[in-house]
Amino acid sequence: MSYKVEEVNSCTKKFSFTFENLNLGDQINTALKEKQKSANIKGFRKGKAPLSMVEKMYGPQAKEEALNRFVQKEFFAAVDKENVRMVGYPKFENVDLKDESSVNFDAVVEIFPEINLKDYSKLSFTKDAVEVNQEEIDNLKNNYLGPKAEMKEIEDDSVAIEKGHFAVFNFEGETEDGEKPENMKGEEYLLEIGSGQFIPGFEDGMIGLKKGDKKTIELTFPEDYHATELQNAKVKFHVELLELKKKEFPEFTDELAKEMGFESVEDFQVKSRENLIQQKERQVQEKLNQEVLEKLIADNPFEVPMAMVAQQQESLKQDLANNLKSQGFTEDMLEEYFSKWSGDLVEKATFQVKSGLILDTLAKKFEIEATEEDFNAKIEESAGLSGLTADQVKDFYTRDPKIKQNLMYAIREEKTFKKLEDEITIK
Repeated sequence: MSYKVEEVNSCTKKFSFTFENLNLGDQINTALKEKQKSANIKGFRKGKAPLSMVEKMYGPQAKEEALNRFVQKEFFAAVDKENVRMVGYPKFENVDLKDESSVNFDAVVEIFPEINLKDYSKLSFTKDAVEVNQEEIDNLKNNYLGPKAEMKEIEDDSVAIEKGHFAVFNFEGETEDGEKPENMKGEEYLLEIGSGQFIPGFEDGMIGLKKGDKKTIELTFPEDYHATELQNAKVKFHVELLELKKKEFPEFTDELAKEMGFESVEDFQVKSRENLIQQKERQVQEKLNQEVLEKLIADNPFEVPMAMVAQQQESLKQDLANNLKSQGFTEDMLEEYFSKWSGDLVEKATFQVKSGLILDTLAKKFEIEATEEDFNAKIEESAGLSGLTADQVKDFYTRDPKIKQNLMYAIREEKTFKKLEDEITIK
């Protein structure tokens, strides 16, 4: 075997092979015998045709298959010898077989880049403080009590709309050219102010209105609005407030708390505060992790294999498509959306791939791995947050090896971040 290796870039290598005095007779004969087993040739039972007849019909195909097997076998032997960490599958080029006695071919393959991180010990970041107030706990309580709440009209006409109120109103949208599309009209529409159901600015524009008031709210549709004809469009909404309503919640008693799975009102208060703190701590940690990764990526530029970016992009696209479909997007709408925002997906996928490679580099440096003990601890933690039993959570993560593998990878990254925080400054 004679070959040379050329570095195309930091994550792509090109293998160029040259073989003289080549003899593919054995490989061709093996391919013909495999064809013989399944060949349906007139006059013979399946698999019983003479090899000479099989060669006459399938000779060129057998030679091509034999050459492909030879090419792949020699390539992967070279990869092992050179200790190359491949990404994806190689691209074979310039395959040139001369009279079945010699062959030249190239194989281009992407590899994992070598990452040498600059000194990060002097980096400094600020971690947000975590606080939980009583209003947040009360909002959580109201979520629990929601199904038992009663919607009642506010009889006092002097009361103005504020967040949390429910408005019953008529509205009509008007575009810049004076058109009033039917899909921008509504009568006796019920909307919770502050819920974010309408486009940004609409609900804020209604705050302060009283029963019987009319108002024109001027807005601009978001640039990523699902209806492309309305993206960045300026519009006027003419609204008339008909009624104001509010939810009245029942008194929160120990009995109701027990129905929700708590021992008492006090138990609800304590556990809700703990859960909210844990949720906020995760959010704060995720924000810090993002900032750390952004800095490390900015300070350590490197190329990434396009195969990894494409795979991550496809994963992001699938997750986003499922989310948009749940919001009513059709296939045509999805196609338009992805056509417009494909650049953003590539950028996000590239960031995630670089993040994963940097964290993998750090995990190896710190000699960090995720263990079964870590897995079981994460199961207990997830059970405590979700309200499920540990067995239920464990069943979810063990029913599919890929799901557990993803969790183990996330645990490894989490442990890597904790170790990294010991080596940088966190205020």
